[in-house]
Amino acid sequence: MCGLLVDPTSRWQNGDLDGGDYAMAAHANSLTDRVTAAARAGTVGRWDMPARDLRVLLNGLASLGYDPQVLIESSGLGAIDLNDPDARVSCESAGGLIANVQRTRFTPNLALEIAQLTPIGSYPLLDYLVLTSDTVGSGVRMLGQYLRLLGNPVNIEIRDMDEVIRVEMGSSSAPFSVEYSASLLVLHFRREAAGPFAAAGVSFRHQPDDVAGFERALGCPVHGSAPWNGVTLTREAWNLSLRRGDPVLRQVLETQASDTLSRRPARTGIALDVQRALATRMTGGDMGIAAIARHLATSARTLQRRLAAEGVSFQELVDEARKEAAGRYLGESALAISEVAYLVGYSEPAPFHRAFKRWYGVTPDVFRQKRR
Repeated sequence: MCGLLVDPTSRWQNGDLDGGDYAMAAHANSLTDRVTAAARAGTVGRWDMPARDLRVLLNGLASLGYDPQVLIESSGLGAIDLNDPDARVSCESAGGLIANVQRTRFTPNLALEIAQLTPIGSYPLLDYLVLTSDTVGSGVRMLGQYLRLLGNPVNIEIRDMDEVIRVEMGSSSAPFSVEYSASLLVLHFRREAAGPFAAAGVSFRHQPDDVAGFERALGCPVHGSAPWNGVTLTREAWNLSLRRGDPVLRQVLETQASDTLSRRPARTGIALDVQRALATRMTGGDMGIAAIARHLATSARTLQRRLAAEGVSFQELVDEARKEAAGRYLGESALAISEVAYLVGYSEPAPFHRAFKRWYGVTPDVFRQKRR
């Protein structure tokens, strides 16, 4: 989610709040000065977000009694296809939508309220990758890698403080984004951990609307006007196993792996074994030669030597696996191009685009348009 620029106190400034709302609005995070400063610095609208993420927000707002269609039209977003996996929305536009929400009817702790209404599966690929990790810690690391690939300004940095682990969220991110991201992290891991999960604390650089409301919802101390944004976890919570071993999704991945193998050039011997191993690891698995060698009960050096004897290199097989999977995901799924890049092992979009053009002679978006 991008750093949304929001002014939740605008209804008070317009004289639309009653006495009770006045007290809450006076305590709310006023971003007016920050929005103005960002505009002067030319940073407003620099970030964008997937249109499908905006749809998740709209679903939550609908549950809170807002009219999504009215919000879309009043924010100038009517021309955007929220079902297009590659459509993007500027953070300026998304921030304007949230500002319209608060002008229409001020909701304290709006980001927290939406997070509580956001079920697991709302972000299908991300939720799957994170929640099928082995532990809370590995899930948080997966989340950080994914957000970096998508260019999300809520970058996650993990700091081991001996007794606790701090999951820091970019200091330049706007309050709404940080509140939403931190709330989702705590709420979802609390639901999915194999044992009792609780955060040691949540910290915000700004002052939330209602700190006590956050503490009740998240079950941990919440600190406003702190020197950093993010979530503090004990080592015990960090090492908790996650309980979601989803057999249905695993079967889907195994079926996709078999389908991928059936489309590749026929190979024999150790090269075929490597192909099979790579196909089953294409969704977030370790595709390094050391990991594949361990899987095949051999050493990396021996594996390289045996592949050379068959006239193929390990890197050629990896390239083949990525090419086939990338083409299939773009042609047959609703995944965004950036998500496909992540799935086939690229940590940044640019190298994926270059590789894809080398494989297919066209860019990923042109390839998808032709398939459609």
